Amino acid sequence: MNMRRDELAKMIDHTLLDPSATRDRVERLCEEAKAYRVHAVCVNPSWVSFAAGSLRGSGVKVSSTVGFPLGASLTEVKAFEAATVVRLGASEVDMVINIGALKSQDLATVREDMEQVVKASKGVPVKVIIETAYLNEQEKVQACKLAQEAGAAFVKTSTGFSPGGATVEDVALMRKTVADRIGVKASGGIRTLKDALEMIAAGASRIGTSSTIDILKECPI
Repeated sequence: MNMRRDELAKMIDHTLLDPSATRDRVERLCEEAKAYRVHAVCVNPSWVSFAAGSLRGSGVKVSSTVGFPLGASLTEVKAFEAATVVRLGASEVDMVINIGALKSQDLATVREDMEQVVKASKGVPVKVIIETAYLNEQEKVQACKLAQEAGAAFVKTSTGFSPGGATVEDVALMRKTVADRIGVKASGGIRTLKDALEMIAAGASRIGTSSTIDILKECPI
């Protein structure tokens, strides 16, 4: 599978979720995002306003996290966080599901959690992080179906903070489950052009990575 650099860049969320990230690092992230014309940067909520200001007029979007990285926040807190990051300038929201509720088979709670974040985001696309490393195949399928029913725009593999990241097998399963109805974002451990292209071939429509520049430099112009 071959892609031009500009095509691939438009599928990437250039990511910096390190809790120790400084203003200088976030500023560099935004400058790189503009230079390579990626789809979005993905930052923690405290950096949304700064990133939105840095990227204004560039065409690069700001995505932010909700309930990150554990997904164990109260639904009301997740909804408030989603509404707040949107107000501050986020044009996409990446939320973590209530993993414990899913594994307890409390599917109503999982769906309500997603629905409230989607509602609070007021039309801004929501990507639901199902955190595949903690789930069996049945739970992965359930999470994808619930996200679709809740109005999410994407299902996403991983936070990058769990025991495992994206795998080709999980991306293929997620794409098979949601078909072409919503997007699939592969995130967690994607560090090379080969990694990114394998995820796309398996069905990913978005890539989340902190190795954006290395990946794009590998890509033919």
